[in-house]
Amino acid sequence: MKKTETQKGVIHAGFSYFLWGLLPIYWKFLDHVNAKEILASRVLWSFVFMVIILLLTNKWGLFLQTIKGFAKNKKQMYALTIASLLISINWFIYIWAVNSGHMIEASLGYYINPLISILLGMIVLKEKLTVYQYVSFILAAIGVLIISISHGRFPWIALTLALSFGLYGLAKKLINVDSAVGLTLETLVVAPVAAIYIGYLFINGSNSFLTAGVPTDFLLIGAGAVTAVPLLYFAKGAQKIPLSLLGFLQYIAPTLTLLLGVFVYHEHFSKIQLLSFMFIWSALTIYSLSKTKLLSGQWFNMRREKSTNI
Repeated sequence: MKKTETQKGVIHAGFSYFLWGLLPIYWKFLDHVNAKEILASRVLWSFVFMVIILLLTNKWGLFLQTIKGFAKNKKQMYALTIASLLISINWFIYIWAVNSGHMIEASLGYYINPLISILLGMIVLKEKLTVYQYVSFILAAIGVLIISISHGRFPWIALTLALSFGLYGLAKKLINVDSAVGLTLETLVVAPVAAIYIGYLFINGSNSFLTAGVPTDFLLIGAGAVTAVPLLYFAKGAQKIPLSLLGFLQYIAPTLTLLLGVFVYHEHFSKIQLLSFMFIWSALTIYSLSKTKLLSGQWFNMRREKSTNI
């Protein structure tokens, strides 16, 4: 039974990362729309989609109960607000990067993200790192330094994506609510701002929604579903599989995005970029293995015990 649940977890989590990896294709269909309007539509329609999901899954009562609970727990309310702002920043930069020909740098951001989480855990949560995790962080830093020097500029897109998502994860640690309820609350916080911005576009006649054609309208409305569905599958999968396995699966998304950038949208991928990515990939390999028995010290202890018994 446990094995079946793990298999389901792998399928759910793997599918969520697969969808995230292909998401740039969706945003490319909207490259004629201003990134701010795409973000506003994404937030607003995500909220509408999640409200429908809560009603269909009988979680509306839990949603209202959670809101009432924030009156007693201000810390969770502040963490939720910060999480909402951070994920909005992350979404905007990602959409803008994809539609501005920076898909490769966007993928780099999500490769760096786990290592940013390590750093945040060490600084904020006072978590202790293993030797292997220190090595992986240094290798990643070298990779970022190489690409910065080669470009002659700071890779702000990659690092903004990594930092915003890393800080989002940190904020989420302080919010102990149901995943569907949490996503609805996060979009609720920024939905009024999104609605006001869309209204402003209508007043100024600069809106794409309802003026750029029916396909664009459906794509903007569908932004809610393509945002929420991967997050819901991720939440279902993460509950059923070990964190170390989840760590391996998370590289599906940036790898697919990188492949799309190079082979489908023909973004330039230089030898210097390849060298930088090799440092990042090496760092991630060491980091991922450090979460398994192979490099965690358990493997060596097991081998020592077997030798002693013999």
